[in-house]
Amino acid sequence: MIDLRSDTVTRPTAAMRAVMAAAEVGDDVFGEDPTVNSLEQRVATLFGHETGLFCPSGTMANQIAVNIHTRPGDEIICDEGTHIYRYEGGGTMATSGCSVKFVPSDRGRFTANSVKAAINDPDAQWLARTRLVELENTCNRGGGAVWDLAEVDRIRAVCNTHGLAMHMDGARIFNALSVSKESPDQWGQRFETVSICLSKGLGAPVGSVLVGSNVFMTAARRVRKRLGGGMRQVGILAAACHYALDHHVDRLVEDHARAAQIGSTLAELPYVAEVIPVETNIVIFTLAGDLQAAPFLGQLKTAGVLAAAFGPNMVRMVLHLDVNDTDVEKTIDALQAYR
Repeated sequence: MIDLRSDTVTRPTAAMRAVMAAAEVGDDVFGEDPTVNSLEQRVATLFGHETGLFCPSGTMANQIAVNIHTRPGDEIICDEGTHIYRYEGGGTMATSGCSVKFVPSDRGRFTANSVKAAINDPDAQWLARTRLVELENTCNRGGGAVWDLAEVDRIRAVCNTHGLAMHMDGARIFNALSVSKESPDQWGQRFETVSICLSKGLGAPVGSVLVGSNVFMTAARRVRKRLGGGMRQVGILAAACHYALDHHVDRLVEDHARAAQIGSTLAELPYVAEVIPVETNIVIFTLAGDLQAAPFLGQLKTAGVLAAAFGPNMVRMVLHLDVNDTDVEKTIDALQAYR
């Protein structure tokens, strides 16, 4: 079965498993796991920050960031499709007591002017206090859209003027960087905190690192413990993340090329109404007429391909390191054979 449901379905390679088995470990709650400690510092330095915190998931990393940046009753500015709102179980509201305000966007990317217009008057006691601006790079529901750093700089300037913090959900930040050719620290220095996922395109089995200042990460470590994220001999997993950073970053362009190939095929098929522009490893398309995602996906599964529904008539396919050129050819054959 060719699994294109997500880039989270990857399995550790044999070489990655060997590194995991040989990992030096300790009790991470006591700060004594050397492999975790080195991973946290490595990722923090890479993104231009002082220190990091290893978390079991991107959701936890994001929700820790929201919690340390806000107080109950505060408001967060973000896109309506952003992961912290749509796919984190209501954690922003349940864990931190914050509301969200959506701004207009182009495939998940909004402008500084939109942010400025969305900021509440801090002297209006009947309004939620605007505290945080959050963006996601790449934008999942935008078909893996990549942000423009110049626009981020303009948003940063607005936030500086109004005393707002910025957090980036960098679940697929390395995919974005492989397109923009910018360095991780160029992006990291624009934000107070960044979450970096290593279990998607990079292929580690588990793990995200939240990076920021020493002060922020001290607070973050306490919140992680409160949320049940205090882990013990977790260097086994951190070793896999080290391996992913060493071996799986440069190959992301292969996923992008394969995604573009599928996207081009879909654009020519009569049963496809629209394909969101393919920039990275995500392909999202809308079925034409009254075609529904569920029966379409059922027939695709019969042909040996798994994809995910992204709405009643919308489908998502995600390329990753467990999908090769032969798999793409078979996927294209299945798409072209659909009736």
